[in-house]
Amino acid sequence: MWLDFIKAILVGICGSIPVGPVAVLCIQRTLNKGRASGIISGAGAAVADTIFAAFAILGLAIVQRLIKDNEPYFLLVGGVILVALGIRVYFTNPIVQLRKSRAKKGKFVEDFVSVFLLTISNPATIFFLIGLLALMNLNLSSESGGFNIALVLWGICIGAFFWWFSLTSLVNKFRKKFRLKQLWITNRVSGIVIFVAGFISLVDGIWLLLF
Repeated sequence: MWLDFIKAILVGICGSIPVGPVAVLCIQRTLNKGRASGIISGAGAAVADTIFAAFAILGLAIVQRLIKDNEPYFLLVGGVILVALGIRVYFTNPIVQLRKSRAKKGKFVEDFVSVFLLTISNPATIFFLIGLLALMNLNLSSESGGFNIALVLWGICIGAFFWWFSLTSLVNKFRKKFRLKQLWITNRVSGIVIFVAGFISLVDGIWLLLF
C-alpha cells in the first residue's frame, strides 16, 4: 500500500516534468510576480493532473470515449485559453508587475484558476498519466479498496505539487540576477511560446470539426 503511495508520488513528479505552456507560464509568473505566484500557479496544474489521474483510475473506458468524441472541442477551448494567455503575457509590462506584486495578493485565485483551466483543457495529459500508472504497476483493482486508490491520488497530487514547488523555488533563487531587459525578453518569449501552442491547438480543433 505505502509502496504504491511512493510510486504515485513519482507518477505525479514525472507527469509534471514535460516542459510546455504551463511550465513557461509558471516560470514567467515567478520571475515577474514572485515565488508565491509561481507556486499557486503550479498548484492549479497539480490539482488538474490529480483530476485527470482520478478519471484514468476510476473510469478509463468512459473518459477515453468522452475525450475521443469531443476532442475538437477540447482543442478549441484549450487553444482559446492559450492564445488569450499568450497575448496577455506578451504585452504585460514586467516593471509594473514587479512594483505591484505585493499589492496583488488577491490575484492568487486568478493565478490558480487560469493554470488549472489551461491544464484541464489538455486531454492529452490523461493518456500520459495512464502510461505512467501502467509503468509503475500500481495496484488499482477494485479488490484493493477505495483507501488505496485515494492514497494513490494523494500521492500523485503531492508529487505534482512537489515538482512545481521545486521548479518555482529554483527560478526564484536566481530571480534577482535577472535585469529588467531580461524580464522583457522573458515576457516576449513566454507570450510567443504560449500563443503558438494555442494557435496550433485551435487549428487542430477546427480541422477536426471541418474534416
